Amino acid sequence: MVLVPTSEPLPLKTDPDGTIRINKTRITLDTVVTAFLEGAIAEEIREQYPSLQLADIYSTIGYYLRHQAEIDAYLLERQHCAAEVRQEAEKRFNPVGRVRDRLLASRNQRKR
Repeated sequence: MVLVPTSEPLPLKTDPDGTIRINKTRITLDTVVTAFLEGAIAEEIREQYPSLQLADIYSTIGYYLRHQAEIDAYLLERQHCAAEVRQEAEKRFNPVGRVRDRLLASRNQRKR
């Protein structure tokens, strides 16, 4: 048997909003890279996200290692966007006390 080196396609797809996901799943590149950077091995990532194929996880990690600067920049931009969305939501909906106050008021009204 003769092995012929071939180039496998990357298991990454970019959504219209710019989010990079692992092929045919809703799992993001952010998720896999973050798990890897936190010390998870490919098999552990597969256990945590069973919709991922082990080969796709290895390919994604390999791609990250070969393109670390670009992917780190992408991840940083995603973190900034998430922080902006969170800040905007907190401006519109004060997270401190409002829900609790409404729930308590509703409970008190039912008791009457």
